[in-house]
Amino acid sequence: MAGGPLEGVRVIDMTTIVVGPICGRTLADQGADVIKVEAPGGDLLRLMARGARNRGMSGKFMNFNRNKRSICLDIKKPDGLAAMKKLLASADVFVSNVRPAALERAGLDFESLQAINPRLIYCGIVAFGKGGAYYNRPAYDPIVQSLSGVAGTFERAIGEPRFVPMVMTDHVTGLVAAQSIGFALYRREKTGVGESIETPMLENMASFVASEHLAGITFVPPAGPSGDNRLLSPDYKPMRTKDSYITVHPNTNAQAAAFFDVIGKPELKDDPRFTDAAARSEHAAEFFEIRAEGLLLKTTEEWIEIFAKIDVPAARYNTIDGLLDDPHLNDVGFFTEMDHPTEGRILKTKTPNTFSGGMREDTRHAPHIGEQTREILAELGYADGDVEAMVEAGAVIEPA
Repeated sequence: MAGGPLEGVRVIDMTTIVVGPICGRTLADQGADVIKVEAPGGDLLRLMARGARNRGMSGKFMNFNRNKRSICLDIKKPDGLAAMKKLLASADVFVSNVRPAALERAGLDFESLQAINPRLIYCGIVAFGKGGAYYNRPAYDPIVQSLSGVAGTFERAIGEPRFVPMVMTDHVTGLVAAQSIGFALYRREKTGVGESIETPMLENMASFVASEHLAGITFVPPAGPSGDNRLLSPDYKPMRTKDSYITVHPNTNAQAAAFFDVIGKPELKDDPRFTDAAARSEHAAEFFEIRAEGLLLKTTEEWIEIFAKIDVPAARYNTIDGLLDDPHLNDVGFFTEMDHPTEGRILKTKTPNTFSGGMREDTRHAPHIGEQTREILAELGYADGDVEAMVEAGAVIEPA
């Protein structure tokens, strides 16, 4: 391992599916030594996503678990739990999305671990925060999208609740957890002691939605209705052109005026419904309708050229597959290929954010279950004979 702002930081990542693994991947991409602790059978994401050449190595798993090492322990066995505690004694960070009650039963709660490693940063990613009615309940992304109001924004916009077709609450919460760990590591540099972090999915997503859509009910008593009527418009979407789709967003007064000129409606610059941002927001439906009609006059490429000249934000519409052909992403080398030792040639995304002080220089492929088990146990001081005994007892599971 070389480079990156988190070089020298050891993270024990006992997480599964997406919310925890994206947190661990974020830390790993920044240079941390992230050790993924998997139970027998491994992370469910290995099996539940489409697209795999070999069982247990789905494309989705590989995307969320690059730059990590994997050890497979059965912490229900005494030797497996002892190895886990040795790992944590050597660590800077422990991140888990196991429910708190289960961690407490195993003696892996913050108070117990503080006794063996007072510098440990302990991050518990939970569905629902401590003290609430839902605490310790299980949940996945759609449960949180439903409870947090994310699905409800679709009902306001199109008349029926829908889920964002990404595990968005996992992404947001996983990134917030990684950010929180960074903050805690900074404070530890000043205090010398670790701390516990709780990162709840529901509260983070409710904050996400409320910050955007409380609007008039921010005030007590309300100064107007909830919801940003521009974002909740059924026409808030890519719009048709003469030949395909485009997204154009004239937001400032100058951009709106320039837009009215190029669609041949300069008189709208003086229309009181559109003269400033507040008026355009209040009359979002009419503004969207005018935009939709105007954009049908030319092809997407013609509009892109026109909007570039007048400095109005606009973009082509990309499909998922179309991302691979996006000229900007290609210019910055966003998609790269690498050889995986068992999965062959694979496509991966680069780390989006850069640091002038240096970035992680090496690249680790996503590991098989327990691929680095012996390597990690040797670092903890286990002799070969000890490992053999643990394998025999089922406390350690080696790759098939």
